Amino acid sequence: MGMINHGAVLRARVLLLGSGRLGLLEQVDAYRVLAEVSPKAYLPKLVDALLLMSYRSRVPEVDLALTTEAVEAARRIEAGVPTRAERLCRALDAHQRALFALGRRVEGRAACEEMAAAGQNGRLASVLAEEGRFREAAELNEKAARGGTPEVSFWTMVEWAANLEGAGLHDAASAVFRELLDDTRRKAAEQRTALAILTWELVHLSRMREGAGHGADAAAARQEALTVLEELATKGEPKNWSCILGWWVTLFALSGRGAEPPASAGAPMPPFGTDLDRLSATRDAFLGTLPALEAEAAELREAGRMPQLVDVQRRISIREAVREGTRPYQFRNRFTAHFDEGVALARRLSDDPARLARALTDRSMFFVAARTFEPAYADFAEAVTLLDARRGVSAK
Repeated sequence: MGMINHGAVLRARVLLLGSGRLGLLEQVDAYRVLAEVSPKAYLPKLVDALLLMSYRSRVPEVDLALTTEAVEAARRIEAGVPTRAERLCRALDAHQRALFALGRRVEGRAACEEMAAAGQNGRLASVLAEEGRFREAAELNEKAARGGTPEVSFWTMVEWAANLEGAGLHDAASAVFRELLDDTRRKAAEQRTALAILTWELVHLSRMREGAGHGADAAAARQEALTVLEELATKGEPKNWSCILGWWVTLFALSGRGAEPPASAGAPMPPFGTDLDRLSATRDAFLGTLPALEAEAAELREAGRMPQLVDVQRRISIREAVREGTRPYQFRNRFTAHFDEGVALARRLSDDPARLARALTDRSMFFVAARTFEPAYADFAEAVTLLDARRGVSAK
C-alpha cells in the first residue's frame, strides 16, 4: 500500500454518505480510494461495482479493463471473508468472457482453470470441448454430475455423454445417456417431464448406437420412440409444458457434430451438447459460416450434386436452429421450409435410404418441437421402416 491520501479518503466518505444519487462511475472511484484503507469493507463493493460496469459496457477493451481490475480486487479480499470465493469466480467468469471476446484464448482458458480450482469447472469443461479435448472435458463433467445433487440433470448428462462420445468412448457415452433416459422415463410416467423430451432422447440414443455400430440397440430405441410418438399423435401431451425448445436444439445440433470440422485450439468449435443459446465467440464463429454454406449449397444445386447438397442443407438447418430455435414465436412458420426442403431433396436420392431416413427423422423431431404430433409420427414411422429395411439387408 502506498501513501494514503487522507483528503481523497475524506472526500470519498462524504460522497458515499451524501444524500444525492451517485452514478456508478462515482461509486467505483470512491470504492477504489476506500478499499486502500478499509479493504474488508470496500473491496467486495468495488468488485460488485466494477462487474456491474462491465455488464453495461459495449466496448470489449473497456470490458477487459474493468474485469481485470475486478479480478485483482477479488484476489485482495481476505481469505476468511465468506463471499470471497463467490466474488472471485464471478469476476473470473466475466474476465474470461472478455478475453475470449478479444480472441485471447490462452488467457481466457487460464481464467477458467482458476475458476475450476475454486470449484466451478463448468466453463473450463466447455472450453476444453471447444478445443477438441473431449476426454479432459468429460472428466470435469463427471465431477459435476457425481459431486452435486442426486437429481439427474439433462444438461449435465448430455454434455458429459457428448464429450465421452467425442473422445471415442462410445459405450461409456451410451451408459451415461441411458442413465439420463431412465430418469426421463420415470419422470414422464409420473408426468414430471414432457413426452416430447423423452422422444428426443430416445431418438438421440438411437443415433448414438447406430454411429457406434450397434444396430440392434439403435433399432430398439427407435421402436420405443415410435411408441411414444404414437401416444403423442393419438392423445397429445398429458400436461402443458413451458418452452422446452432448448432440449430439441441441443440434441439436434449435437447430432450434426460429426459433419463439422474437428475442433482444435486453433479452430475451436461450439461445445456441442451444451446450451448453445448462450452468446460466445465460438457460437458467433459457427453462425458466421452460414453465408459460405449457403453459397456452397447454391453451387451444389447448380452442379446437381444431390448427396452433398443434402448434407450441406442439414448443416444450414442446424445453424438456423442454434441461432433462433429457442424462440417460440412463429416457430413452425420459421422452420418448416428448412425441414421440408431437407426431405424433398433426400427423396430425390432413390438409392440412399439412409439420408432420407435422417431427413425424415429431423423433420419429425422438429414437428415434435412444434407440437404437431400426427405428422411427426408419420415421418418417423417412415424413417423407421426405411432403416429397418436397410438393417435387414445389411444383416443378410
